[in-house]
Amino acid sequence: MAVTVETLEKLERKITLSLPVTSIQSEVDARLRKLARTVKMDGFRPGKVPMNVVNQRYGYSVHYEVMNDKVGEAFSNAANEAQLRVAGQPRITEKDGAPEGQVTFDAIFEIYPEVKIADLSGAEVEKITTEVTDEAIDRTVEILRKQRRTFSQRPHGAAAQDGDRVTVDFAGKIDGEPFEGGKAEAFQFLVGDGQMLKEFEDAVRGMKSGESKTFPLAFPADYQGKDVAGKTADFLVTVHKIEAAHLPEINEALARSLGIADASVEGLRADIRKNLEREVKFRLLSRNKNAVMEALVAKAELDLPNSSVQAELVRLTEGARADLKQRGVKDADKAPIPEEIFRPQAERRVRLGLVLAELVRTENLHAKPEQIKLHIEELASSYEKPTEVARWYYSDNRRMAEVESIVIENNVTEFVLTKAKISEKAIAFDELMGQQ
Repeated sequence: MAVTVETLEKLERKITLSLPVTSIQSEVDARLRKLARTVKMDGFRPGKVPMNVVNQRYGYSVHYEVMNDKVGEAFSNAANEAQLRVAGQPRITEKDGAPEGQVTFDAIFEIYPEVKIADLSGAEVEKITTEVTDEAIDRTVEILRKQRRTFSQRPHGAAAQDGDRVTVDFAGKIDGEPFEGGKAEAFQFLVGDGQMLKEFEDAVRGMKSGESKTFPLAFPADYQGKDVAGKTADFLVTVHKIEAAHLPEINEALARSLGIADASVEGLRADIRKNLEREVKFRLLSRNKNAVMEALVAKAELDLPNSSVQAELVRLTEGARADLKQRGVKDADKAPIPEEIFRPQAERRVRLGLVLAELVRTENLHAKPEQIKLHIEELASSYEKPTEVARWYYSDNRRMAEVESIVIENNVTEFVLTKAKISEKAIAFDELMGQQ
């Protein structure tokens, strides 16, 4: 096999492959002979079909298979011999004018780029820190109490106030006409909980059981119901029942109902702190990891293989279609989604993937078995049955690959943080958790 390698531009290369016709034909003949031993045809006993008949029926397809196999093998051998890291699939075309007894092909393909990462000591990374405060624990206790609240009917004549659960009938009209979703009977909601629009809550607040009221309600321009968005409706609301909320006391009974091993208030708060600290740890790691990746990409110099970007564009587009389908969009698989809208995201993913791979290779930041085991244990520890959750991860290679990828990213993050210029920024617990 004669091999030549030509650089076309940047990452694009061309290899010329020459194969002896005799080696191709001998392989075709061997496969046809093997096929003849098992092939079934009308008028012939199995294994007794003449070779010329087998060749007439199957010769073309067998020749096509052999050519694909031989050319693929020749390309793989040539790429390995030239020590080329091939990105994507080659485009292979047969050449005219080959020497007698030879068949010649051009294989055009891309290689993975050389990745140059500048001195990371010059990288600047803002590292976020957060503390789990007593106030955060207090708010979590209140959330748990609200989840276990009970209700009792208020005495006749009592007015609805924030925190009460009210049962109402309502009917709305726009320009005197009813509209879809504008009517309900025996509808329950919590006053002041934000479930209803503010004007609706304001109207019901202060009403008594048995009272009715008519009031205008202006739907916001960005309201989810497009037919009524930006319009004003007249609502008639009747209150049938008002119930006061009762929150459980913060005591041993509450701790016991939450399954706290140490059924005490101190045990409850300690368990909440542990869970919040675990969540804070994961969120901080995610935020700081993103900052590290941005700094890392900024310090890297490389060309992007078009084939890798194109493959990522296809994945992102297919993901968008799957999302539309899940949302119930009709003919989501035919929806016109231009690939180009995903190009910046695709290019960033490919760039980051290549930079990470290079750093992992050069600094030996691969995920170690004990790291993977520890990460799975941390993930599982927040569930009621950690052993079953851990088994769920170990039973699926795809899930294990995802965990391995996360551990590698964590290793890279820690490595960069030891090299870069770090400026720490403390943020409030609520800001990290996305609370207002």
